[in-house]
Amino acid sequence: MPLPSEPAAPRVEYLLTTLDKTQLPRERLRAHGAHALKNEELIAIILRTGSAGENVLHLAERLLHDCGGLAGLARQPFSELEKFKGMGRVKAIELAAAVELGRRMLAAAPEERTVIKSPGDAANLFADLRASEQEMMRTVLLDTKNRVLATPTIYRGSLHTTVIRVTELFREAVRHNCAAMIIAHNHPSGDPTPSPEDVAVTREIVQAGKILDIDVLDHIVIGAGEKYVSLKERGLGFS
Repeated sequence: MPLPSEPAAPRVEYLLTTLDKTQLPRERLRAHGAHALKNEELIAIILRTGSAGENVLHLAERLLHDCGGLAGLARQPFSELEKFKGMGRVKAIELAAAVELGRRMLAAAPEERTVIKSPGDAANLFADLRASEQEMMRTVLLDTKNRVLATPTIYRGSLHTTVIRVTELFREAVRHNCAAMIIAHNHPSGDPTPSPEDVAVTREIVQAGKILDIDVLDHIVIGAGEKYVSLKERGLGFS
């Protein structure tokens, strides 16, 4: 006697067609321009499709998260991109080509790079950290004219002086042969008031920068909304 069949599991919809059309990445780009899109939305446009059980936006978000942001994604060799779950050869080829085009555009027109003139300029680079529930530390790597070379993510998770290793923080700075750098991290609580640990680690980083001949210009703490604190402006950790 055949066993009674179990009721079918409810069907889960993973398609972008379930979203309001105006919220689709391509439609948002047409309506507001490419500059208005988040990183994952731009990547989703390049990838075009997701995979079984995952729409393309989720795939793009996971790719960025696992690679450590755009800078980490740009460092991924093609062989690793191809093996990433949900990617495959075609998506990896298209994404690698887009990353290389961006790299060549920066090399061909350095005058088009963002220039940091104030703590507010640096804080604006990290608007995505304001709503993050996870503490993250990034650096802004600058050339001799304070033009942005890269903004790599250095740490994710709870940050304290026993976790942060100065050598790791400067690794990307040395690789990019940058002249100066700015440190930035967020406070998920929304209050950007620097802690004693923030001041202590800033002091260590500034001293290490002097040894490596990389000028540490500031340490920005990102809070909720438009709030941020410049430790340099407050004279904290900078002699």
